Amino acid sequence: MSSVVNVSPLLMTINSAPMPDSIIETASHRQSGRRMFVLDTNVLMHDPTALFRFQEHDIHLPMMVLEELDHAKKGVSEVARNVRQVSRFLDDVIAGASKEAIDRGLSLPGLLDLHGEPVSGRLFFQIRPNRVAPPANLPGNTPDNDILSMVLTLQQDHPRGQITLVSKDINLRIKAAILGIHAEDYYNDQTLDDVNLLYGGTRELAADFWDSHGKALDSWKDSGRTFYRVNGPDLKNWYPNQGLFPVDDNAVFIVRQLRGEEAVIEILKDHSAPNHAVWGITARNREQNFALNLLLDPEIDFVSLLGAAGTGKTLLALAAGLAQTLDAKIYREIIMTRVTVPVGEDIGFLPGTEEEKMTPWMGALMDNLEVLAPREGGEWGRAATADLLSSKIKIRSLNFMRGRTFQSKYLIIDEAQNLTAKQMKTLITRAGPGTKVICLGNIAQIDTPYLSETTSGLTYVVDRFKDWPHGGHVTLRRGERSRLAEFASERL
Repeated sequence: MSSVVNVSPLLMTINSAPMPDSIIETASHRQSGRRMFVLDTNVLMHDPTALFRFQEHDIHLPMMVLEELDHAKKGVSEVARNVRQVSRFLDDVIAGASKEAIDRGLSLPGLLDLHGEPVSGRLFFQIRPNRVAPPANLPGNTPDNDILSMVLTLQQDHPRGQITLVSKDINLRIKAAILGIHAEDYYNDQTLDDVNLLYGGTRELAADFWDSHGKALDSWKDSGRTFYRVNGPDLKNWYPNQGLFPVDDNAVFIVRQLRGEEAVIEILKDHSAPNHAVWGITARNREQNFALNLLLDPEIDFVSLLGAAGTGKTLLALAAGLAQTLDAKIYREIIMTRVTVPVGEDIGFLPGTEEEKMTPWMGALMDNLEVLAPREGGEWGRAATADLLSSKIKIRSLNFMRGRTFQSKYLIIDEAQNLTAKQMKTLITRAGPGTKVICLGNIAQIDTPYLSETTSGLTYVVDRFKDWPHGGHVTLRRGERSRLAEFASERL
């Protein structure tokens, strides 16, 4: 029986996912540069479609990986769902194949290169016991050591083969290197090669910008707003809703329209002035001023704010949300959520309702509500204001977001750096008509295992939304919490 299997509906979406250019090659190069990749369990737990991300190269799955997947399949967590997805993929690939076909390797269906030729990579399962035992200095019969033994056996069977162990476990990669095994991280889910290349949302204008772009300068006013039309070849590197900071003054501009080498920019409201305060909060620097303009703009549906501790991300988002919910009546209520990843030891199960369970995770919300509550009116007045604010702010868990649609809501996703790209998509697609989504986070403080600055869901959405005319982003770089917090952030 042939090892080629039918493409099931479950696998039809794999071809639509983008593949890195570096792994799409010509047929002649595929034959000479073919490699064998051994996948660790955590790779499949992290990305269930990893089986289909290696194009022309062969994939080997150790029996221990299948065992670990089986142990992790129960539950409602993201990892358990990914494991069950992997099992369904494997079941579709192996369905109808004979023992001989499995021994020869199964074709991974539905993949073509740039020339329309079927990729020749195959999926192999471990069918024989390991013949090469790990060195005596690796104590215990652990799953990691069993996987290393399988790779050592493959190296013995294919002395000229290019065999690579792919794992997100740094310690396993270190042990592999010590044993002479080439090991790599799983790179397919990385949004960027270098986090320093991440879009910052703002651009500083050159000192001679107005001189070099002022020959065909056009300006006008509309409903109290001032616009400029500028031209120049460097405008091709601008993005919609990008902040522009002149070097000679504190004005802030935003890119409203882009057409090749022509752009329409608008001068933004100065929220550092007390008469333009937002729920009593004034901007303390240009980035904060730009952030408040993005948060208050009705034409911008998605805003992401990155920044270190104390830069004002949560305070600005809440102030803008309260102003638009209680004063302007644009939104019905504010919904705040975050991933519940502990920084230290897990404190165990929490009693109460969904909101009561989430309250201990929302310390930042409570702290900022104290700042936003007016100080006048005495203790009773402050308590009444706090109750009013709390009635308009709902705390929700990520675990109950699937299937929901939020209409006319102001949704704040705090600590978004701890979300995967898939989780981020699940949350943002909950937005219905009239809903605004705000993502807050610091990619230097990631607590989720196997997530990094380049694979975080927050990095993913910042990069994917930078071209959208209804999205905005700004990286807040200056701490405004206190001189102690700013010094600690820089020196510790």
